[in-house]
Amino acid sequence: DGAALLAAQHAEAFADPTVTGPAWDAAAFAGLLATRGTRALLAAQDGEPLGLLLLRTAADEAEILTLGVRPAARRAGVAAALVAAALDTARREGVARMFLEVAETNAPACALYAAAGFTPVGRRPGYFRLGGRPVAATVMARPLG
Repeated sequence: DGAALLAAQHAEAFADPTVTGPAWDAAAFAGLLATRGTRALLAAQDGEPLGLLLLRTAADEAEILTLGVRPAARRAGVAAALVAAALDTARREGVARMFLEVAETNAPACALYAAAGFTPVGRRPGYFRLGGRPVAATVMARPLG
């Protein structure tokens, strides 16, 4: 089952809820994947999943809903490759702009998105709950023209 695989990957990638927030279960993934315009991208090597990205498109906009890489595969370009694949997918579908929210305390993720051309366009106070405490999200966007 695809939703169960994604949930298992997400659980491994989001194993520290004080940094990443809680992992999503298979029912959450199944519900999201049943939503029009939502798709999962999975990075794998030799048949072994390394990371995932959930992308949702609507009209001429897209949003990265979640991105996670297994701890053993981090710092090897997996996340950057998933973001590049999401950008390519959205561009092919005629998307003009992509958005995401990232915990402002997650410096590696903020740097990843900045390197991919995303810039801050807003802030959502208390958007995430990490380790039981509210953390603001930086809203980032990138044109795809």
